[in-house]
Amino acid sequence: MQSSAEALRRQGKSIGVVPTMGYLHEGHLSLIRVAKQRSDAVITTIFVNPAQFSPNEDLSKYPRDLERDKKLAQSAGTDILFVPDLQEIYPPGYSTFVTVEHLTSVLEGEVRPTHFRGVTTIVAKLFNITKPHIAVFGQKDAQQAVVIQRMAVDLNFDTQIIIAPIMREADGLAMSSRNVYLSLTERSASIVLYESLKLAEKLIRGGERKSDNIRSEMNNFLRLTPSATVDYVSIADPSTLQEKSTLAPGETVLVSLAVRIGVTRLIDNALINV
Repeated sequence: MQSSAEALRRQGKSIGVVPTMGYLHEGHLSLIRVAKQRSDAVITTIFVNPAQFSPNEDLSKYPRDLERDKKLAQSAGTDILFVPDLQEIYPPGYSTFVTVEHLTSVLEGEVRPTHFRGVTTIVAKLFNITKPHIAVFGQKDAQQAVVIQRMAVDLNFDTQIIIAPIMREADGLAMSSRNVYLSLTERSASIVLYESLKLAEKLIRGGERKSDNIRSEMNNFLRLTPSATVDYVSIADPSTLQEKSTLAPGETVLVSLAVRIGVTRLIDNALINV
């Protein structure tokens, strides 16, 4: 892969990479299409990364369908599909990790303390392997996007980070590989995440400026769904991820939440202009 990437660079071709854990859906394919528009050669990576799973998360149950992924990736414009095995990425004795401070201790990082160390480590490794000029990630994983942007700057990666919009189902549910875990009843209930974000937007548009009031209204709304258990509701600065107490006219805030529908943990977010 490194030799192929180096050959492309010597030919003067720009490389775009889309890192994924596979089980591709329209959200992933939208990222591939963005990369195709912005680069000469698109590399899509598929690697279910054990380092970003917490001990209580069942890595073995993560959905996989490589043959289907190959067809979908190619149809969206992938030129090279890179599917390394575990031993290639984490050989025996592996002991090096990349950690971004501060940004990773809140929100998802508070609930899943080892998660982002795994994310930044694998992304740094994939950048070194694929040598991309651009890398495309999705806004659905908003905190991940901020963390990777910080890492790319801090470690002087010669890679532009592009964040593409969230892709949603017709009823508003953010597309995710984990949606396959939802039963029919849970799938119907899952739109409560999107509806709560729309509630926040309505409150802000209506003049509400106190974050505690918005969070309280969102939590009350989420509690109306019996199968929903809220991990967090956040209204934060989109760059620092620090919680906002009062919203200022003209600023943009990141409203995000993590909710368990049954046993399936879903996340969603919206960038809202005040």
